[in-house]
Amino acid sequence: MTMPLTEPTTASADRAKELALAAARLAEEMRGIDVRVLDLRKITPVFDYFVIATGSSRRQMHAMADEIETVLKKELKDRKRGGEGYEEGRWIVLDYGNVMVHLFDAEAREYWDLEHLWSDAVPVPVPAAGAATR
Repeated sequence: MTMPLTEPTTASADRAKELALAAARLAEEMRGIDVRVLDLRKITPVFDYFVIATGSSRRQMHAMADEIETVLKKELKDRKRGGEGYEEGRWIVLDYGNVMVHLFDAEAREYWDLEHLWSDAVPVPVPAAGAATR
């Protein structure tokens, strides 16, 4: 049975996009590699956006995760609802409800290949810091 996909309200869609793009810019600022944002709204009712980035080390992935969590909480007043993988440091997932942030080491990213798994998702360009996000 297929679940009908409903269009999110404009305010919630804009908010989710704002969170996703902020997380992506932070990952880039923290020297994340190959940072991507995928729009999943037309293919699943579970998530609106994925943010995907690769870190060069466990320490860098921790720094990216910590910075994303701190800034989204402080500046966008949004709290992480859950997370996994921080201790292992190979694939860290930060759950913001309708936005999921995936921070991988290179080997785990290649193995799980979320971009291929969710190939029907629409890539969202990540504007440079200070640029408009809509």
